[in-house]
Amino acid sequence: MPSMLKSLKLLADPTRLRILRLLDREALSVADLQEVLGMGQSRISTQLSQLKAGGLVEDERSGKNNIYRSAMPAELSALTREAATELPEADKDDTALRHLLRKRQDKSRAYFDELAGRFGKDYVPGRSWKALAEALLKVMAAGTIADLGAGEGTLSQLLAQRADRVIAVDLSEKMVEFGTALASRHGLDNLEYRLGDLENPPLEANSIDMAMLSQALHHAASPQRALDAAHKALRPGGRIVVLDLLQHQFEQARELYADVWLGFGEAELASMLEKAGFSEIETAVVFREPKPPHFQTLLAVARKP
Repeated sequence: MPSMLKSLKLLADPTRLRILRLLDREALSVADLQEVLGMGQSRISTQLSQLKAGGLVEDERSGKNNIYRSAMPAELSALTREAATELPEADKDDTALRHLLRKRQDKSRAYFDELAGRFGKDYVPGRSWKALAEALLKVMAAGTIADLGAGEGTLSQLLAQRADRVIAVDLSEKMVEFGTALASRHGLDNLEYRLGDLENPPLEANSIDMAMLSQALHHAASPQRALDAAHKALRPGGRIVVLDLLQHQFEQARELYADVWLGFGEAELASMLEKAGFSEIETAVVFREPKPPHFQTLLAVARKP
């Protein structure tokens, strides 16, 4: 039986309380806790060590990972649940945990991740990511697509090959002028450029079939408001596609690329999408750059009910 006084001291720390609350519901690894909490490995490991020393968690080896679970007696478990109701991060943690458990249920996920990782490593004449992307664009469903944070609109111009209409939105007046001239020069009459930001795009409610945010969300002052705005602009049944950076620690990106956020965790992005009202949320890390700082590309797709 853990010491009640020591246990209460451990529970007084909000981070340890968040960890205990999660482990009381599900056995998790350090990597799982990193994804749910959005914290670094060393910080989580330190807290787990203290909780284990206090007899509140236990662990067992599973392959290369240690799996942690709650070892609290019933009265402490009840106290933890009651205290956790005061945590401002509780709802966010719940959403991130649900997303993690959904990923676990997808038994084919690891297999397809392995396939994606092999694509392009072995040379096959004529096969490339560019060729595959061009082919998929050709068969993509038509409709009205908004490219949010479009820049000069390279993606918008590709989408315009198939979509009924593409609306490219960017905050830069020069980008909009450049893209408009480029679309006119190439006869892309279904491509329109509009000046506006991600959090308040110049789009009517329920007016688009797909929202694309390609390496744009980490430039938004409020990523949540940007996703809320995309949800509002989409018609029921419409889809959102987000390509962005996986969370990283390359601080220089703020000055080099004007990045506001250093990427996003999978669970973090899924949580924001769910909060915005999206369903059928799927995420995957689809690319890792071979050169330092080894940026990784995070893909998320979801549907507006």
